[in-house]
Formats: sequence, C-alpha cells, structure tokens
Amino acid sequence: MTPTGPAGRRPGRQVIPRPHGARSVEGVPWDLAVPVGLERVRAAFAAAGPPGPPDPAVPEGGAPPGLPAAVLVALFEEGGEARVILTRRSSNLRSHTGEVAFPGGRLEPAEDPLAGALREASEEVGLDPASADVLGELPPLSTLSSRSSISPFVAALPGRPDLRPNPAEVERIFDVTLAELASPGVYHEERWPVPGMGERSVHFFHLDGDTVWGATARILRHLLDVVAGGPLGRMAEGI
Repeated sequence: MTPTGPAGRRPGRQVIPRPHGARSVEGVPWDLAVPVGLERVRAAFAAAGPPGPPDPAVPEGGAPPGLPAAVLVALFEEGGEARVILTRRSSNLRSHTGEVAFPGGRLEPAEDPLAGALREASEEVGLDPASADVLGELPPLSTLSSRSSISPFVAALPGRPDLRPNPAEVERIFDVTLAELASPGVYHEERWPVPGMGERSVHFFHLDGDTVWGATARILRHLLDVVAGGPLGRMAEGI
C-alpha cells in the first residue's frame, strides 16, 4: 500500500518509512463547510476553551516525555480564506530533511514555550513576534521518531507577512488554505504497527508537490478538528 494522494497532485519528495502491515483508515473526520475565514478560526478557539491533556504517553500531571519544543501555527486571511504558513526543512539539517513543518524548534533552557515558538519563527522565517495575535494553544504532543514533546500555538497575523527563509534551516516557505486541507481526497489516516506498542495513527495531507505527515499533519488535523467545532481534546500518540 503506497498512497500517492489525489489524482492530479504530485506527491512530495519526503521519504515515508511506511512499515509492513500499515493499513488505511476509511473516512474523513470532519465535514467542514468552506470557505473558512479567520474570524471563524477565532470564534472556534474562543468556544473550544483551554487545551485538553497531552498525549496518553504523558504521565498524569506531568509534561510530555522527550526534549521540549514549540511551534507556531500562524494564520492570515487573504480573499476571505484563512491560510496557514508552512515550511519545508532544509536538506542540510541532520533530521527530518526536506519534510514539511511549522516554524519552531527546540526550546532553550527554562524558556517559556510560547516565547520559544515566537523566537524560532523569527529566526527561521523572519516573522515579527509583535504581529502574532495568539488565539490559543493546541494540546502538546509527543513523537516517537524524534522523542520530542511539542507545544503548538495558534496565532493570527494582520495580513500576508513578508517572510524570509533562513537558508540554514528552511528551504521553502509556503501557505495553504484551510479549505484546501479539508477538501476531498487531501487528508487520509493510516494505522502503523509499532513493535511493543501496538498500532499508532499516522496522518497525511497530500498537497501539490508536498506530502505533509508526522507531527505536522497531526497538528493540522487537530487544528481542523477545532475549526469544525470540536473540543481541544487530546489526540492519540502518533509517529
């Protein structure tokens, strides 16, 4: 089984280590009426309340296991459509080379997660932290592949930002509408067997020239869940 995305879309060049025994999960989790404007996103986060607990792998009352990191899910509106900013990681990096990601990264010692997300966004793509109106925080998630704990923050920007990629970390900056992410044939879920841990959900968004998967796809899935009217609950642990 090797899904290539919707007809007419070129798959990304990411290497996806799909194991033997991986299986597709049928169905799309939301019926999201389009278009989706930024005010709808604001209202959804205002109604959703505080984020739920982290991944099930997190001990009760504790922080997600692994090295702490934070990302910025930055949105702006253009033509009545909310668009989310994504990056493609540089081919010079040691891990997750060429993968689609949000601006963000590892936190400095004792650094506040939101401050770290804004700092990383400034360093990676030149985003002005003062321009980010933070709408809320998605529940932290942990990853098995990089053993990181990630705190995602969602922020609204006043308009299309003037961004500049840091070539040491970012190969490309691009944006996509929430409506496209939710359109038929773009999203799919798989269940991967993990030795000693049973099955784990792995999420994919097939865009033209890029396949978004892993932690970034899990965050996008959760963002769309909230916009569609779902609570800020936890997601099962993924890859």
